[in-house]
Amino acid sequence: MKKHKKGLVLWLGVVAVLLAGALLAGSEGRTETVKEAMRDAVLHDINQVSLFGVKAVNPGLISAFTVTLLLLAAAACIRIFAIPRFRYTPGKLQMVLEEAVGLFSGMARSSSPHRYGFVGAYIFAAGAYIFVGTLFELVGLQAVTVHGHPVTLPAPLSDVNAAIAMGTLSYLVILSGGIAGNGVKGIGKTLKEFSLPISMSFRLFGALLSGLLVTELVYYYVNLSFVLPVIVGVMFTLLHALIQAYVLTMLTALYYGEVSERTPPKEKR
Repeated sequence: MKKHKKGLVLWLGVVAVLLAGALLAGSEGRTETVKEAMRDAVLHDINQVSLFGVKAVNPGLISAFTVTLLLLAAAACIRIFAIPRFRYTPGKLQMVLEEAVGLFSGMARSSSPHRYGFVGAYIFAAGAYIFVGTLFELVGLQAVTVHGHPVTLPAPLSDVNAAIAMGTLSYLVILSGGIAGNGVKGIGKTLKEFSLPISMSFRLFGALLSGLLVTELVYYYVNLSFVLPVIVGVMFTLLHALIQAYVLTMLTALYYGEVSERTPPKEKR
């Protein structure tokens, strides 16, 4: 108990020293206004990055490529090195993987008990991409813009184009479930929810962008750049990573099960 109290006192002392240093040091001059920074966070029309020297693109596209390569490399390593060593008594890595697979598999089974194989694999992949992609901005990888300024790579889905692509892909998966379950009638059942890709896309984009904008505001208007932005950024990032991964996968599984459920034929009189 005494060790915990000493650790807490030490941690509070370090935080107090950092706060005092930040307040005494003040804030550095900014090369752009907060309005320009927030506009660029949405539109990405200023801090663009060169893609292999061919074309200037949004930093979110570089983040998307990086996250995709990381996930593919991790999946290959797990399949080659980890899965062949799985045992009846699971280790730590095996337990984590089994819990993750069981979570999304159970979500798919409960929402679509009649057809859950494909949607279970999709929501697992989508949830992993959203979660890892959202946490990617915490790494703080730097890139150089076409104007020669450094910029931190953002979360891929903080770009509206990536969010729309994710929402549209999820809607196409739902549409495929309607066709597989009810044929042509399934297309009609899916098209009734015509606003679904829009709501899924902008819910995902708005949630991730809000955390980025809040962090930007903290950096601009509070002289606590050593402590407070870190706490705010980590808190918002972890919260959005968990919530948005769960919300999109749950909605996809729910609507997939609804449109893929076979419609009973009408009885003839």
